[in-house]
Amino acid sequence: MTTGIFVGLSTIDLVYEVDQFPAGDSKITAKSQNVFVGGPAANAAIAFRHLGGDATLVTAVGRHPLAAIVREDLSRYKVALIDLTPGSEDVPAISSVAVDPAGRRNVISPNASRVSVPPVQVDPELLARASVLMVDGHAMQACQAWARAARHSGIRVVLDGGSWKEGMDTLLDFVDSALCSADFRVPNRLHRDQAIDFLNTHGVREIACTGGSGPIRWSTACGSGLIPVPQVPVVDTTGAGDILHGAFCWYTTQGPSFPESLRRAAAIASDSCRFQGTRAWMTTHSPPGGAANPAE
Repeated sequence: MTTGIFVGLSTIDLVYEVDQFPAGDSKITAKSQNVFVGGPAANAAIAFRHLGGDATLVTAVGRHPLAAIVREDLSRYKVALIDLTPGSEDVPAISSVAVDPAGRRNVISPNASRVSVPPVQVDPELLARASVLMVDGHAMQACQAWARAARHSGIRVVLDGGSWKEGMDTLLDFVDSALCSADFRVPNRLHRDQAIDFLNTHGVREIACTGGSGPIRWSTACGSGLIPVPQVPVVDTTGAGDILHGAFCWYTTQGPSFPESLRRAAAIASDSCRFQGTRAWMTTHSPPGGAANPAE
């Protein structure tokens, strides 16, 4: 089975469906609430696993009682866990997400900024089995350690470039493919073209820039172009970018070209927006042989 390693952030997402976003100093009643395990690396790992891969998530979880939510959800979706902070009793990162009728979202999250991760030891046996490694820049020291080891082992390293983070310039030296959001801006470089030039100077061979429902702009040494994003009735965009990254990691290990892998991943990410939350899309995308179905 194709193996992928995903290094970075996991969160507990409290998702509220609302008629409108709350104004300052106000209270509103949610139409519904759900609890999901989220975060860029976690959602990508679950998507990769569902599509047919063998996924391991390297993230900070700890042993606080709420950490059981993360462990149980990963177990349900058959994603292996390497806990960067197994002895921590801190509360896991919790995000509050409000989603309005247009599918837009407001997110409040501490991300990984409050988590202290000790020096990281890379698992050489797991790395030897991997075909792809994705890093999201959260828990940066861990991302750098795993990406460096993957590069030395000849394993493709994919960056989820949600935004610029401290230490990103060093991490980029080990990245093969960078999938960047519209929020990704290199310090002192305001335009997207400047970001692409910067990534190229760091040796990133494949670059894609997403823009929500707009086309994905891609660039490699062999060419460049635009990939239209399928337009769907939007219910909830939560986690769509993460799902795109996980799906891209899967397709890029199966043989398609860079733009074709992006096109297939974008189709899945767009389809996920037709549903509430980050899991319901799986009911319309059966994995090969059902291998990645959640445990009964």
